[in-house]
Amino acid sequence: MADQTTASATPTTAPAAAEPTELWVERTGTRAYTGRSSRGAEVLIASQGVAGAFTPGELLKIALAGCSGLSADFPLSRKLGDSFDAIIRVSGDADRENEVYPQLDEVFELDLSELDEQARERLLVTVQRAIDKVCTVGRTLKAGAKVTLTFDIEA
Repeated sequence: MADQTTASATPTTAPAAAEPTELWVERTGTRAYTGRSSRGAEVLIASQGVAGAFTPGELLKIALAGCSGLSADFPLSRKLGDSFDAIIRVSGDADRENEVYPQLDEVFELDLSELDEQARERLLVTVQRAIDKVCTVGRTLKAGAKVTLTFDIEA
C-alpha cells in the first residue's frame, strides 16, 4: 500500500497587529535617566551639560528631524537612489519663562546637483507633501496634543 500524504488546508488569517512598543525611563542618578523601549533601544537623558546624554528638549528636536527624514526617505530614494546622503538639522531656542519651544526650525541638507531645476522643484514638493502627510511628530507638534499624567504609587 502506497504512503499517502495530504496537505491539510489551514485557514488564511490576516497577520497579527504588531504589539505596541513599550516606552519608559528609569532614574539612573541625580537628574539622569535612561530611556528604554521594549525593542531594546536605550537613550541617555540628563540635564544640559552632561556628556553623552540628551536633554528632553534635544530629544524632542531629534524626534522631529528623524521623523521628517523617515517620512521623506521613500520619495528621495526613489529619485536619488538608496545611497543618497541627507542631514536634517533642527534648532529652536526655549522660552524659559514659559518652558516651551515657540519655534523649531529644520534644515534638510541634500545634494540635488544631478537634477535639473524642474526636477528639483518637483522632488522638493513631493518631499514636503510626504513629510506633511506622514510625519507623526511634526503633525502632533503642529496640532498640539493632550497629555495626561497619573501616579502609580506604593503607599
